[in-house]
Amino acid sequence: MNHETAITAVALTKRFGNFTAVDAISLEVYKGEIFGFLGANGAGKTTAMRMFCGLSLPTSGQATVAGYDVYTQTEKIKRSIGYMSQRFSLYEDLSVGENIEFYAGIYGLSNARIREKSAQLLNSLRMQDHAASLVRTLPLGWRQKLAFSIAIIHDPAIVFLDEPTGGVDPLMRKEFWSLIYAAADRGITIFVTTHYMDEAEYCDRVSILVDGRIKALDTPESLMETWKAASMDEVFLHLARMAKRTE
Repeated sequence: MNHETAITAVALTKRFGNFTAVDAISLEVYKGEIFGFLGANGAGKTTAMRMFCGLSLPTSGQATVAGYDVYTQTEKIKRSIGYMSQRFSLYEDLSVGENIEFYAGIYGLSNARIREKSAQLLNSLRMQDHAASLVRTLPLGWRQKLAFSIAIIHDPAIVFLDEPTGGVDPLMRKEFWSLIYAAADRGITIFVTTHYMDEAEYCDRVSILVDGRIKALDTPESLMETWKAASMDEVFLHLARMAKRTE
């Protein structure tokens, strides 16, 4: 594994009034790594991800993303990352091709580069015959694969995936993860949240948040060995039972 860091955090904290959503988390994520960021609802995952994406300033602590400071260089962070929400993030009333062109333009690609990248993307997804189809007419799995491919069309250093396979059938989830592996092989760092614990086992390393704190961080194999568990689902359930807050 490449040990050049893509994301670092030291005692990163976010408070809302008297409520501490993210409580002094420290971690390093490496370039090209598939890093799972797990936790039950209310654990602080989304709040932490918003800080890493430059969308929310921390209350205290330190962090860098793609080498940029989360306090002072948020615009540079935004230009260096891709993001895919758990809620479908493309425009359903635009065609596949129009979505590709729109987002590639937002990411700052030239017209020539957009044409090149569009052709590559459609070919890799085997969607050449669907470029003119409205996105809302596509099956969910196809839409999610398209959304991921568009999120990395500008070759970002890091892509943040917030429960990207929610509601997708198991076969299509496996196809989606083949895209993740291919992106990681190209050096893109994958920072992913998921509620599917079988997907956690696909990650190089996994952290598990409980009440805003990292309670475990290691490879899936090491975590299962540490907790004498047969699966990541068992590890997660064991740690999640420690939670005192529910939202």
